[in-house]
Amino acid sequence: MSRQRLDLQATSDEEHVLRSLRPRTLDECIGQGRVIEGLRISIEAARGRGESLDHVLLHGPPGLGKTTLANVVAHEMGAEVVATSGPALERGGDLMGILTNLNAGDVLFIDEIHRLPRAVEELLYPAMEDFCVHFVIDKGPHARTLRYQLRPFTLVGATTRAGLLSSPLRERFGIFHHLDFFTVEELAQVVRRSAGILGVVIRSGGDEEIARRARGTPRIANRLLRRVRDYAQVRGDGVITREAAREALDFEGVDEAGLDGLDRDLLRVLIQVYGGGPAGIDALAASLHEDPETLEEVVEPFLLKAGLVVRTPAGRRATAAASAHLGLPAPEASRQHSLWQT
Repeated sequence: MSRQRLDLQATSDEEHVLRSLRPRTLDECIGQGRVIEGLRISIEAARGRGESLDHVLLHGPPGLGKTTLANVVAHEMGAEVVATSGPALERGGDLMGILTNLNAGDVLFIDEIHRLPRAVEELLYPAMEDFCVHFVIDKGPHARTLRYQLRPFTLVGATTRAGLLSSPLRERFGIFHHLDFFTVEELAQVVRRSAGILGVVIRSGGDEEIARRARGTPRIANRLLRRVRDYAQVRGDGVITREAAREALDFEGVDEAGLDGLDRDLLRVLIQVYGGGPAGIDALAASLHEDPETLEEVVEPFLLKAGLVVRTPAGRRATAAASAHLGLPAPEASRQHSLWQT
């Protein structure tokens, strides 16, 4: 078997494992209590009326379960889910082909919906409101518009940057839910559930150790669980204990606060190069040779949540807690900001 086929098979196996860890029903979902109960009420009401669920907008940091919830909604409604993303819909024809092939009650999931091209977004307006699309035939004085009726469907949009959605699109969603970071206790439940599915023995606080370092994110918790499983299998007896998890995660470069190498590099640059800040995201990205969008959407949300970085009108600023975590002296600007907060 060629190396390329082996790589493809490994990727397919990994995707299958990831899908197996995702909840399929609302009862299997952990965390996000208000979101789950809100969806439960909306779904039960729609099923009772025999209607499609109203359009749903899910927003929050990556890895908190937006894609999972879209699949859960489809399963609870007894419908199929058709998944795509904003960048994939480059032309209006791409969206038209998807919409006209939806069956009644289907769920259309658009990830990164804030990145829809303007022309494609405008086609969504009548589709969401009146379940129809308009075709323009010919040009100039001979141009005609044909109306095509769609079957009722539910659009589930997911975004990490709700502020970038245009007002006309945002206002056409009937259900809004913000997903927040999970608590350590909720992530420990996620780890135990995933360990059971994977057939991994975990005890003596191993689940809590993984949960503490998972940055409040189920996707990261599941990824760390698989890495700890591998480490315990090769370097231990296959059982994940607190000590085994600690050794494995230290080996992976994930510290006790859940920060990885890129997180620590950003804090170190902000403190040592920019004197604690303020510094713009583009300047930080240039210093780290990283994409600004990666820092803003993947790295920064947890650092803000953990109180290690604050945003100011002039840019990002490291807090005294960030300096203490890295064992560095706090810059004067950070000390003054900390005193001002108190």
